[in-house]
Amino acid sequence: MANLGFLGLGIMGYPMARNLLNAGHSVALWSHSAEKAARLAADHGGVACATPEEVAAQSDCIFYCVGDSGMSAELCARLLAGAKPGTVIVDASTVSPSESRKMHAACEAKGVHFLDAPCTGSRPGAESGNLTFMIGGDREVFERVREYFEPMGKRLYYCGGQGLGLHAKLTQNLILSNLLNAFNEGLVLSTKAGVDPELMLEILDNSAAKSGLIAFKAPYVFRRDFSTNFSVKWMHKDIGLMLDSAAELGVPLPLTALTRQMFQAAIATGHGEEDICSTIQVLERMTGVEVKGQKK
Repeated sequence: MANLGFLGLGIMGYPMARNLLNAGHSVALWSHSAEKAARLAADHGGVACATPEEVAAQSDCIFYCVGDSGMSAELCARLLAGAKPGTVIVDASTVSPSESRKMHAACEAKGVHFLDAPCTGSRPGAESGNLTFMIGGDREVFERVREYFEPMGKRLYYCGGQGLGLHAKLTQNLILSNLLNAFNEGLVLSTKAGVDPELMLEILDNSAAKSGLIAFKAPYVFRRDFSTNFSVKWMHKDIGLMLDSAAELGVPLPLTALTRQMFQAAIATGHGEEDICSTIQVLERMTGVEVKGQKK
């Protein structure tokens, strides 16, 4: 049993922390919503803490999962205020690689280790303990804490030095977001023309256009279920990070820039808190069609 910490108990973080507790670890918990930490501690035996500094003082390895770069930097600074030398801080958030490298430098200056370890799998993966992690930082440090990842995720990819886990995650989300935009355009077009959406999905599933993302998300669209597994606003944030990184590296991303505008349109029309598959409603509204299945 290890003395771990987990901070950020949102859609992803709550089940991630719960899986660490269920694996038998001692986990110090903190969330902006104190009620979440108290409930998880009461139900699964964790220790609810009043501050991030208190979590750091009790933990040898600390995980956190928050929404954006600013939140991550603030939380890292607070953890550093309470962490012992030799502590490992693992940021499982999707944030700016450049900002993450600054956090890494601040940690190393105080004798604390830092890994960027963004994850993918959305809420279902977090709940089942089947997330995929992409890790950047010192390999020896990662190998030392590898076993603590395993209750949360079964695929652990060491990507290289600091920030490279984040670059891998952003690349994955770049492809996912552009695929989703292509699906939205294609299904609105075929539905407007009169092709049954479920037949269109079957054709896609049996062609070179087959996609795991489309196969997973299409049934949600067909039954008009836009409950959140991964929200529009957070993917929009990630696309911004992709474009920022591309600007730093001198890489043009023309398709991704357009996809970000479609996500911006979804936010502007009230879908920011919904799942990313709700972005199809922007084109549906423009064209007067609804991509809806017939199966009950």
